[in-house]
Amino acid sequence: MIYDPLRRKDVALTPEERVRQWFIEQLRTAAGVPLHQMMSEVALEYGARKKWRADIVVYGHGGTPMAVVECKRPDVEITKEVLEQALRYNAVLQVPFLFMTNGHLTYICRKTDDGYDFLEKAPVYEEMLAQCQP
Repeated sequence: MIYDPLRRKDVALTPEERVRQWFIEQLRTAAGVPLHQMMSEVALEYGARKKWRADIVVYGHGGTPMAVVECKRPDVEITKEVLEQALRYNAVLQVPFLFMTNGHLTYICRKTDDGYDFLEKAPVYEEMLAQCQP
């Protein structure tokens, strides 16, 4: 078991959960995202029949979603299919940032007028907030 500070409870320590908890810590320490501005295992609905769970969602002021994170086990490659999964979540959330990680490789995309750009480094929380300003 491992304590999930976002769900505020112990959860089973699966390989994917280990990656999720590592990335929560990365968001908190390296990107400066406050714990109270993140949620894990966020239920999403797309249409009447599609139900998904986003691994992590980062929120801005007023509870506006700013980023979605898709975590995979360390032995799962980050492929086009993983990106498509994150894009499906974003069809619901409409966030400017997508993160995909397996704990070894992390890809970060920022929404542009033309689609998405891959970023060289993760934005810090203040940069994400600035991107979400009208």
